[in-house]
Formats: sequence, C-alpha cells, structure tokens
Amino acid sequence: MTRKHRRLVALVLILLGVAVATALLLFALRQNVTYFMSPTDLVSTSARPLAGGRPIRVGGMVVYGTVKREGTITRFTITDNENNVVIEYDGIVPDLFREGQGIIATGTINNDHVFIATQLLAKHDENYMPPEVAKAMKPHFDAIEAKKQEAPQQ
Repeated sequence: MTRKHRRLVALVLILLGVAVATALLLFALRQNVTYFMSPTDLVSTSARPLAGGRPIRVGGMVVYGTVKREGTITRFTITDNENNVVIEYDGIVPDLFREGQGIIATGTINNDHVFIATQLLAKHDENYMPPEVAKAMKPHFDAIEAKKQEAPQQ
C-alpha cells in the first residue's frame, strides 16, 4: 500500500468514527428530549402518538375552582382558554401554586386522558410567565386576563 492509500484509509476511518459517534450522541439526546405542549396541542389527535408513554411538558393557567386535594394527590385542570387538561400530581405542590396562575407540568398522559404529573413548576412572581406558556397562551391572553379580574382574590 502506498503512502497515499494509507492516508486515504486513515481519513475514511476517522470520518466513519466521527459519523458513528455523532449518530450515537444524537440517539442518546433524542431519548432525553421532553416536548412542550399547550392543552390544545395535547388534546389534538395528532399529538397523541407523540405523547404515548413519553414524558412531555404541558403548560397553562390553573382553572378557578378545579383544585381538589386528597392526601398528597392534587387534581386540577389547566387551560389555554381553548382546551382543558386534567392534571393529577402526587406530591407537595410548589408554594406559589394557586388557581389562576401559570404552571408547567412534566409527566405522561394516561388512557383516560388525565395527565399524570411527576413535576410541577409554578411561575415565581406576578409578572413572570414561563416562555413556553406565554407563547402558547398569547392568542387567548385577553380572555384569560378578563377571567382573572372576575375571579375572587386570594
């Protein structure tokens, strides 16, 4: 084998190694991706295969009058003012969690279309809205603000 052929073989082997390493890295990262959806996205039929068993994040505003607590299980509904999703969370809810506030829940959806949350994130001050929730709710913002004004203050 000439020197030129050895260099060519070495270059091909290096490129092949880089391609395999990149493919493995992308495969590993794809397994850890958690998609964000609004309630409307989640209830649409096109999102159900994506949500089937894989962890996803769903965000919206907690609907007034829907928070029910039974021991450590908290069940409530979130909305983007177009569709609602029932969420069930077993654990201690964040201190800032309350009706009319924006939240993001991470978990999976079961066969009864109830979102089983493993993590809840509540917005941390009155002016902050998680970017994903703000983007998903922007078309419905005026109606939500009107409902907030009508709701009793806590």
